[in-house]
Amino acid sequence: MKYSAIRIGYVLALMVAVAYAFFTMRGPHGISAWMEKRQEIRELEERNAALARENQVRREYIDRLEKSPDEQELVIRERLKLVKPNEKVFMKRPE
Repeated sequence: MKYSAIRIGYVLALMVAVAYAFFTMRGPHGISAWMEKRQEIRELEERNAALARENQVRREYIDRLEKSPDEQELVIRERLKLVKPNEKVFMKRPE
């Protein structure tokens, strides 16, 4: 009798633990929340990689401008819309 009461106690405790785990995993902080966090992390990692590539492209552009005065002058003139004396400039018509 004593051993059967102990077994019943262990079985009940195990059933309660399984039920608790089941409802905890299905709740708002369970597996669905974990999957959402994994997806968010994956998206942020992809965005971080894209920004790192963009930074690398910009660094290379800055290095090219630092090493090439001719290219630097061309970019400055293009941005400020400057022309040299006796230079002809052709402009596109707005569409």
